[in-house]
Amino acid sequence: MELSDLQASPGEWLGGTGPEADIVISSRIRLARNLAGYPFLSTANEQQLGELERMVRERLLNTCRAEGMSYFSLPSLGSIDRQFLVERHLISRELASGKGARGVGLAVDETVSIMVNEEDHLRIQGLCSGLQLREAWERVDAVDTRLESCLDFAFSAQFGYLTVCPTNAGTGLRASVMLHLPALVLAKQINRVFTATQKVGLIVRGLYGEGTQASGDFYQISNQCTLGKSETEMIEMMERHIPKIIGFEKTFRTSLMQQMREVIEDKVWRAYGMLKHARMITSEETMDLLSAVRMGVSLGIIQEVKMDAINELFLFTQPAHLQKQKEAQLDETERDVVRASYIRKRLKQSD
Repeated sequence: MELSDLQASPGEWLGGTGPEADIVISSRIRLARNLAGYPFLSTANEQQLGELERMVRERLLNTCRAEGMSYFSLPSLGSIDRQFLVERHLISRELASGKGARGVGLAVDETVSIMVNEEDHLRIQGLCSGLQLREAWERVDAVDTRLESCLDFAFSAQFGYLTVCPTNAGTGLRASVMLHLPALVLAKQINRVFTATQKVGLIVRGLYGEGTQASGDFYQISNQCTLGKSETEMIEMMERHIPKIIGFEKTFRTSLMQQMREVIEDKVWRAYGMLKHARMITSEETMDLLSAVRMGVSLGIIQEVKMDAINELFLFTQPAHLQKQKEAQLDETERDVVRASYIRKRLKQSD
């Protein structure tokens, strides 16, 4: 598989086919693992990093053939290709901007990615469309089991799997969902919901995880601690609390449509009109406008556009995706022009 092969589709996880997909974009399970006999990345030298990366790459490709696994060395990729993978949520910003030997293994359908030499030696990630945490866990658990048969993971009987950051020790598991919550934002209830969420041990982050801001009313919510509970218990905790947030969002969507229908419809149709006719548009403005349109599709205000088409636009209008499409490096103004053109054509196809 080549990176260019990924351009044809947004990946299975963004297909909008899973449960509660109008609000839950995707579910993700991530496991942090380190290898016994090697120092953590914070103290490893270049030779150790190179040796570790070569060994993991070889065993990963031999062990994960069932997923149609391909491997990409990050130092051999250009900056646009690295950003392309970040935009698809297949690697972190930290791996993209890191130094030394590092890489990523990708399943052909993008439901599994394995980062090598990120913060930990391995970050194994599974992605599913909609609210499917258990399905994502099953995918990751299967890969983790196969890798553990050929790699010696650092493990303590007292502390579980050992990780660079103590908050990841234990199971090493982070379960997260990406939520689209425009009604809670419009109703000015988003902070109240997140305050309650944090009290039960969950943490809220932006579109691209830790250290990022919310964009287009998208938020990632994940478990905060990984020590002292089993993987199943952590997933069950998420399954108890995430539906409550989904319920709040649905309630406020209904309430807003009852109390201020004209205002909501105007917001949705104005956003749709701007996207259909703009000749230049920034990435930030695109996210905000698509957020309004996506809510409009979910509420049945706009019926000529399908949810999967809107999901694709969120991804394919990102800077690296635009440059990959044009096979050229574009400055900011050029990207704004290309982005607007792409959106017009894609929405016209949906009419």
